[in-house]
Amino acid sequence: MTLLLRALLPRASKNPLSRRASSISGRPGRTWKRTFASDGFGQPLHETHPHLLEHGELTPGITALEYAQRRKSLADSLAPGSIAVLCSTDVKWRTGSVFHKFHQDPDFFYLTGFDEPEAFAIIDKPTGGREHKFRLLVRPKDAASEKWEGSRSGFEAAEEVFNADESGDSSQVSSMLSPLLAGAAHVYSNISPGQSDSAPFSESLRVEKGTPKDGLSELLQKYGGRPLRPFINDLRAVKSDAEISNMRRAGQASGKAFTEAMKRQFMTERELETFLEYRFKSNGCENSAYIPVVASGEHALQIHYVQNNDMMRDGDLVSVDAGGSYGGYVTDITRTWPVNGKFSSAQRDLYEAILDVQRSCVSRCRQDANLSLDALHSIAEAGLKENLAQIGFDFPRREGIKALFPHHLGHHVGLDIHDCAGYSRTSNLIKGQCITIEPGIYVDADDDRWPAHFRGMGIRIEDSVCVQEDSPFVFTTEAVKEVSKWSQ
Repeated sequence: MTLLLRALLPRASKNPLSRRASSISGRPGRTWKRTFASDGFGQPLHETHPHLLEHGELTPGITALEYAQRRKSLADSLAPGSIAVLCSTDVKWRTGSVFHKFHQDPDFFYLTGFDEPEAFAIIDKPTGGREHKFRLLVRPKDAASEKWEGSRSGFEAAEEVFNADESGDSSQVSSMLSPLLAGAAHVYSNISPGQSDSAPFSESLRVEKGTPKDGLSELLQKYGGRPLRPFINDLRAVKSDAEISNMRRAGQASGKAFTEAMKRQFMTERELETFLEYRFKSNGCENSAYIPVVASGEHALQIHYVQNNDMMRDGDLVSVDAGGSYGGYVTDITRTWPVNGKFSSAQRDLYEAILDVQRSCVSRCRQDANLSLDALHSIAEAGLKENLAQIGFDFPRREGIKALFPHHLGHHVGLDIHDCAGYSRTSNLIKGQCITIEPGIYVDADDDRWPAHFRGMGIRIEDSVCVQEDSPFVFTTEAVKEVSKWSQ
């Protein structure tokens, strides 16, 4: 297969983004054609899967140029003399020779777009104002292995498609890294201590040409390696237009699936789960974003109930926390509705008390509101306590809302469901940050502090929202949440 590959622009180009990816990002420049030894690649490309990727995209919705800009942004945030080392996810084994579907490390994917295991990305920022260098170490092409495991992209594609300045064999990473780390003033990584000993790929890093070597995490520790996550979080927390578009696409497809499900009758939680996962994909998502919660009746009191194996009974509510993903970007939705299509008076009262707070908090997802996630959570707690008091909940003087609302109002969302782990909840939200808003009330069946007609109910309402300058952009608006939709 002949592919249009990157432009051959002068190595000394003053624009660090023009040197790579000109032809695959649609930028002008002199292009060349090259025939690879194998037609196979480890992931879809526009040239092999034009029904999935547009010209210039390296992954659905995201161009090669945007990946290059992300690497430049990371390098710009590091001090001169820094080196960043990122490891891909390893294959996860279910049992014996049976593996789980591969899911790439989100930080690695964010910077490279490379969706194969057993790979390393090395971003080296030299001193003296020189341009950063991007190395991508991958598995070599291997016809025998590929016959069983599927295609690999290999060294040549690492440079010509994924725009690495240099490529190499990931099994030789320790020997290749040693001189680079020795000359670096600052070392950062996404690899935790001991991580390199936890899987077959990582174990192989301890042996090169039959000679035992220190594990990679030990090598990084030797040179004072520190977590890269704070730098990556600052980049990933604010989404680009392309990322927002992917998340809206996932939210729209997932929201439609929810509304379709609400119009149907299901006998079991499993039937409802199966319907949603089917509709996520048929509506345009690539996968389910996470294991869904389909919790009918008192199962909804368990916030992460995922057994999804009970009967759905007339008169109960069902609380569903699920969503699809597109281009690696996820959506997170929760809706609660009556199994038989009609709320009881008590169910309606509690539901509307929560919906009022959810809508109020969504409306505040604006940069000009000058609010943090923690501040929004406090607003939700106060609003829930006030609304519940109006429908008969009697809070003792020292009793807070936490017994009924035990989780946080929201979290960041993006490539991960809980995106940018460790990112501050106390900083004011700014344009481009994407979060969930998910107030919920869970009234234990045996807790006599609360009115009897509400006991055993668990209700949560959740949308994925992008913060804009003066208004929220709700990704999941197609998932209806008005009582009138079910009670008419």
